[in-house]
This record gives sequence, structure tokens and C-alpha cells, in this order.
Amino acid sequence: MDLNLTAKTAVVTGASRGIGLATVRSLVAEGVRVVGAARTITPELRATGAVTVSADLGTPEGVRLLEERSLAELGGIDLLVNNVGAGDGVELGGFLSVDDDHWRAVFDLNLMSAVRVSRFALPSLVERRGSIVNVSSVNSRLPAAGPVAYSTAKAALTALGKSLNEEFGPQGVRVNTVSPGVVRTTIWAGPDGFGGQVAAAAGVEDYDAFLRDLPSAFGITTGRITEPEEVAALITFLLSDVAGNISGADYVIDGGTIKVI
Repeated sequence: MDLNLTAKTAVVTGASRGIGLATVRSLVAEGVRVVGAARTITPELRATGAVTVSADLGTPEGVRLLEERSLAELGGIDLLVNNVGAGDGVELGGFLSVDDDHWRAVFDLNLMSAVRVSRFALPSLVERRGSIVNVSSVNSRLPAAGPVAYSTAKAALTALGKSLNEEFGPQGVRVNTVSPGVVRTTIWAGPDGFGGQVAAAAGVEDYDAFLRDLPSAFGITTGRITEPEEVAALITFLLSDVAGNISGADYVIDGGTIKVI
């Protein structure tokens, strides 16, 4: 299937690993000129051939740096993937354990980064009739006791996508959301991330066994967790002209975790 993405330009945030890195690779393979932004530029990101920008997108200053570099390198923006998120905000703990500083940090990274990056990209996106994909989470639909700030921020990000689509859709800009469930990224793939905290809280010492049992424990119908490349394939499709009348949608990719209609 020809996605008609050759020679288009894109900005991908949170691009150094996981879903962001897989998305950069997918877009580059389709002939897209990509700027990949992350706090830490990994060798894997450099190897994609994308232009890299080291910036903390949880801050206005980091977004301004990305704006300057992106517009200088690309001239204009056709596609935007607001993927940056999670950070230190995915952690165990209930509402009373989360202070104001934590709420602010989680919202700055998971919501305000998308607000600020979209703000500078939208003039180009309107001019070029471009497309945005925001990467949210099934936590926006299945909020648990923790991580409360992260789940709330992702719900707000999903709402932002709907609002942007209503405002800019009539001007030719499609805004969609992708909401992954458990994905094989550093959050879950290693014992030092959020998955490790969950395993420790459950008294599980064998992390490999924890990962093997996770699909059953989480009610994942397919019996396995999602790979980053699968999420990237969905993002790439939604950005393309082939998905030209998909607008304002929220696509869940969770192996059947969510059971409700």
C-alpha cells in the first residue's frame, strides 16, 4: 500500500526509544524527512538518519528550541507526532501520595508538551493540510488508583486531540489519537521501570516470570503485550493520505484489554 508520504516532513517527540523511535524508523522508511526530539539522543535514534534535537519538552524553553530547529531544518511541517510522555510520572501510589510538584511535572510532560508543540506546528500544518497523532494511553479510559496524575494527564491529552480536530479539521488538519495498552518499552521491559514497581508491590521476585504472566493478569485477549513497531505502524497509517477521512478518532491498541463497548 502506497501511503503517499514520500518527501513530507515530520516532527516526532519522545523519539529516542520505544514507540517514538519505532515511529521515526517507520516514517523514514516511507521517505519522510523527520526531526526527532528527546531529552537524550540515543545511538539508535541517530542511526535512523533523522535530524535530532536534544530538548526537555516538559519546559517552554525546550519546546522553543525544537521549534527553531524544526523550522530551520524542515522549512515547514506536514506531520506531527506528540509522543513524549510518561517520564517519572508512571509510578505506583494513590491520590494522597501525589503532591503539587508531581502533578505539575506530569502535566507539563504529558499534556503541555503537546499543547506547546502543536501551537508552533499548526500554522505549517494548516498551510500544508497536515496531520497530527497524539499518543495517549488506555489509562485515559481505565483510570486506576495509580498512577493518578499520569492517567488524568492522558485523559486530558485525548480531549485536547478532539478539541484541536474540531477547530482545525475544517481547515484541513486531521488530529487523531492512539491509545496503547501495555507496550514492550522501558516502562515494562525492564525491572527498573514501572513494571518493576508493580512486580515488587505484588511480591514477585522473578521479573521474567512477571512479564510472561502479565497478559493473563491484565486480561489481554491476544495473550501478549504490544510491540512498539505495531503502534508505529498504526501512527504512520493515520498520518497518511490513505486515512484521509479518519479525523478526531481515538484508536486503542491494547490486545483486547478494554472489554467495554
